[in-house]
Amino acid sequence: MQLTKLTCPILLLGILSAAGIGRAQNVPVTGMRFEVMVPGATKPLNGHLILVIARKAEPEPRFQMNEGYTSAQGFGVDVENLAPGAPITIDNATLGYPRDHLSDLDPGDYVVQAVFNVYEQFYLRNGKTVWLPPDKGEGQHWDRKPGNPYDSPVKMHLDPASGGTIKLTLDKTIAPVEDPEEIAEKDPAAKWLKYIRFKSVKLTEFWGRDTYLGAWILLPDGFDEHPDARYPLVVYQNHFSSHFGAIVQFRTTPPTADLKGSALTFAQYSYRFFQDWTSGRLPHVILVNVENANPYYDDSYVVDSANVGPYGAAITEELIPEIERRYRGIGQGWARATFGGSTGGWEALAQQVFYPDFYNGSYVACPDPVDFHAYQNINLYDDANAFFRTGDFDKIPIAADRKADGSITANTGPSIRYELVLGTHGRSGEQWNIWQAVFSPQGDDGYPKEIFDPLTGRIDKAVVAYWHDHYDLTAIIMRDWPALGPKLEGKLHLTVGDGDTYFLNNAVHLLEKQLETTRNPHSDATFQYGPGEPHCYTGGPTEYTMQQNNLTWPERVLPKMAEHWLATAPPGADVKSWRY
Repeated sequence: MQLTKLTCPILLLGILSAAGIGRAQNVPVTGMRFEVMVPGATKPLNGHLILVIARKAEPEPRFQMNEGYTSAQGFGVDVENLAPGAPITIDNATLGYPRDHLSDLDPGDYVVQAVFNVYEQFYLRNGKTVWLPPDKGEGQHWDRKPGNPYDSPVKMHLDPASGGTIKLTLDKTIAPVEDPEEIAEKDPAAKWLKYIRFKSVKLTEFWGRDTYLGAWILLPDGFDEHPDARYPLVVYQNHFSSHFGAIVQFRTTPPTADLKGSALTFAQYSYRFFQDWTSGRLPHVILVNVENANPYYDDSYVVDSANVGPYGAAITEELIPEIERRYRGIGQGWARATFGGSTGGWEALAQQVFYPDFYNGSYVACPDPVDFHAYQNINLYDDANAFFRTGDFDKIPIAADRKADGSITANTGPSIRYELVLGTHGRSGEQWNIWQAVFSPQGDDGYPKEIFDPLTGRIDKAVVAYWHDHYDLTAIIMRDWPALGPKLEGKLHLTVGDGDTYFLNNAVHLLEKQLETTRNPHSDATFQYGPGEPHCYTGGPTEYTMQQNNLTWPERVLPKMAEHWLATAPPGADVKSWRY
């Protein structure tokens, strides 16, 4: 999510140049400049250079950029077919965040570092060709993507007014990550924990190259000892992770003495989850984390998309049936459920709505916007601009983030500027851009159509109409209620904090109000709101803290899922073999 500086965006004079997107026209190109070399290239360079200027040396500057007012300064520029050995130039016309231009920097001592995010050419099924950063097993993060060139941080004094050229050489390469199959095999929990890498036919066809899904799988205790048992399946929806996790991890040993604070608390609850899983206190189910990082983000949002691909079909029609085949799943809709928070919350609800017979229960926490009247704090239908609202004599910036007490910590315009510096054409790998990639139609150039102009904030109502029809979950539920309503009975359970950091509670309230109007049947969806609670509230007993309730969420929802399955199982269903 986004944390940004508290100022209105300053509109660039002119537009991004066609030849070198990431540069502003009509800005004097004078004063200080950087020339960045990527040695060892034997073919033209394509990608995006990100130069980071920080006040602090730790952590490395590449890890200090964020969407908040505490961000280090960044500059970004596209690199298209640059001849090997030619320098990449960062000057006063290069797009910056939080400050717009190099000339806006104060004279002083800084730590400087650059990363070149390498793009590859994708030949899409529809004939379009696009340049995108492929995931390299790291979960789509430019600052730690294997193979990306970078340099060591350099301390230097900068004075924009003094002019001069500063030369940097990206003489290092980010190392590969450890293979998740190897991680699973050597994990102390290997008896229960598995990892599979699954080639998707549907995604391979869409992307024009071999495309894989990953899945962390936690098998029920007693799996080997009960070879005739077949099991329900639960999908935990979440961001990319280098290890299994369902809020907590699966820790087979008590916490060590060196752990303190939040690390100790997390370890304690992770060990408690292991104890509950292996003692019979939890239902015997197959618990799955699907890994679906893609060229736009660390997660696909698990739906079919014009830009990201048919991840909904790939996961429900290819991956999950394969998991159930390998690990003796029951393989029927009554014996599946899903849960998740934030991105995972939206996914859990979307999966239940788009595949109502495939799942029998959706437990949703702090979901991303489920109604685009409240796209965070933007009303896409009624607002003309995503960055500010205008009155007769004044205009006010639209807030993006806040503290639970209501203090505004970010406005929308700067948070969009942050993503534009990290990548044009929706290639930042960040939150606003993945929503756009998932929800938008594809443009003539093969990239996602913009929901609003990233420099001015002007909302494109034609794109909004597409979003409404395809991904506004409230609108879709209400539109399709006569057929969909009966299939959702007893399955929808939502929680959100009423002080949600990203105003996500507003959309949940709108969904509830719409469901209150339903008839034949009248919706029985449940809602729990946490007064003053921030992102990501998962509900639970009020006598416990939000952190305690979050860390016991699996233990709270799994028994509810099993209770619902048993109450709704069709005649002849296997309700015994997994209940040993």
